[in-house]
Amino acid sequence: MKLSRILGVVSLNFFILFCSLSAGAATPPTVTIFVDASSAPRKIFHAKLKIPASAGDLTLYYPKWIPGEHAPDGPVVDLAGLKFSAGGNILKWRRDLLDGYTLHVEVPAGVNEIDAELDFLSPATFEGGFSAGSSATDKMAVISWNQVLLYPKGWKSDDINYTASLKLPEGWKFGTPLPITNQSGNEIQFSTVSLTTLVDSPVITGEFLKVVKLADDPLTEMDIAADSAAALDAPQDVWGHYKNLVVQTNKLFGAHHYRDYHFLLSLSDHVAHFGLEHHESDDSRINERGLVDETARKMEAGLLPHEYVHSWNGKYRRPAGLATPDYQEPMQDDLLWVYEGLTNYLGTVLTARSGLHTADQERDDLALTAAALDHTPGRAWRNLQDTADAAPQLYFSPEAWHSWRRATDFYNEDTLTWLWVDVIIRQQSKNKKTIDDFCHLFHGAPSSSPTVKPYTFDDVVDALNQVVAYDWRGFWTERLTNHGPGAPLGGIEGSGWKVVYDDTQSEMERGGESTFHFVDAAYSLGIYLREDATITDTIEGMPAALAGIGPGMKLMAVNGRKYSPDVLHDALKASKGGSSPLELLVENTDYYKTYKLDYHGGERYPHLVRDESKPDLLTEIYKAK
Repeated sequence: MKLSRILGVVSLNFFILFCSLSAGAATPPTVTIFVDASSAPRKIFHAKLKIPASAGDLTLYYPKWIPGEHAPDGPVVDLAGLKFSAGGNILKWRRDLLDGYTLHVEVPAGVNEIDAELDFLSPATFEGGFSAGSSATDKMAVISWNQVLLYPKGWKSDDINYTASLKLPEGWKFGTPLPITNQSGNEIQFSTVSLTTLVDSPVITGEFLKVVKLADDPLTEMDIAADSAAALDAPQDVWGHYKNLVVQTNKLFGAHHYRDYHFLLSLSDHVAHFGLEHHESDDSRINERGLVDETARKMEAGLLPHEYVHSWNGKYRRPAGLATPDYQEPMQDDLLWVYEGLTNYLGTVLTARSGLHTADQERDDLALTAAALDHTPGRAWRNLQDTADAAPQLYFSPEAWHSWRRATDFYNEDTLTWLWVDVIIRQQSKNKKTIDDFCHLFHGAPSSSPTVKPYTFDDVVDALNQVVAYDWRGFWTERLTNHGPGAPLGGIEGSGWKVVYDDTQSEMERGGESTFHFVDAAYSLGIYLREDATITDTIEGMPAALAGIGPGMKLMAVNGRKYSPDVLHDALKASKGGSSPLELLVENTDYYKTYKLDYHGGERYPHLVRDESKPDLLTEIYKAK
């Protein structure tokens, strides 16, 4: 066969194949969703969707693995009122027997679109957890789109488009990173966006909502909803610190990866308290007086810096195992020591650099972190890597036995470990390089709109070696598998400081007790208590545990006197250097018993003090750039 004829046949075959593939290629669907949140004070949200379909089984998913929550905790149990129809006719549906987040709808012939109706039942009482926790009050609400939608099987969340609209209670204002095409009264029409963008863009709304602009290019603002107007009346310097936060964070990374950014902050005693990252916003929730009360403000000062850092570390740069194509595929949490651990460290640095904390307050906070990890006996059996691997279970573990079970300690332990990394970089480079150089390299230029750049363990090691040559693979392998004894204090000690204990509470320790309503006798008796005297945890190997006291019991009296926090503190002070045992009357499942603790060490609280034999790197780390 002549060459020209061969080429002609080949070209014809390719043309036929191309036409065949084009004819069979499906167009990604566009789903229309309308959410009626006008009944938010009743804690119920109504949604209507129009979903493209074809005859046969239509498989729909309710989002299970919610980005940033690192667990299959989509609140499918709060999905109610499900109804599917087409052309006015009700369609049959059934839940999948192997996966409760999967629904199968029977679509008749000739139908190319179905209507879906559903309600989301927001928790009616104060409940913890992440966005599935209590999210609405009489005066405000946070709307998370993953809770009010379904999506069809067979598409990546980047490929499916959603055209969303929202109805709010009369007179309520709102904030969101979602682009808006139209607003009429209390109804808002949003631009068509991918499912990924929709789920990544919550709406905060309320009767009392304040907008504080922090930067113009790109637009960065705080959208703050509260249960009262008074809760929004923070001192003027608070807004200045948050403006500094934006400046210092952008200097740390040298670029940004959002079109604009909205801090969505809830101030309420009746919504779940947490922080959840999004690419162009965060969903952060604190007490109603969290901005106006000075002590409460200090206790929560690190929350927004942490969530803001996530726009770079977690949303833009993301572990490959967390960069899943939809909300059904399981996530792999093994690199949360970077995702959350590095974020936690950088958040503490930026809290100091922005002025939200003074350097002294940040050192006090660091001392508390170090002391807690140094009194976590569970490190003897569960290593740091396993706290990440087991994160889907540990996020929802109870307070009881926390110190022996361990929880999601990669936050706190890696605050210490990434400080150690920062110190090593400074030492090895003779102070020419810092963790800031790693952030510029790993998370920085060029600036972009939201995008995901996945990474692996090797990528982290390679980037660190580009900043300064060191055995980073060996360092991290040791840190991830180490069992102690004691917390990883190399960063604190290398930065020119050391942990000591005395009988004086730091400002941050006192503030934590009053704000979060607990009593700290962890480093004396090895016991954590709520204000109501319930023992939430005892530390194995310390006096209370050795005497037989455990979590869930209740402290009724100390040395014969009815318990109060002051009575306990006074008894601990009096124990120092004495010879008499400390007597605790404890109730345990309706039985009472007196325990005698052979303890004579007084009160013990952690602090950082200077080690004058070494350069003071920590002060330099906390200094604004």
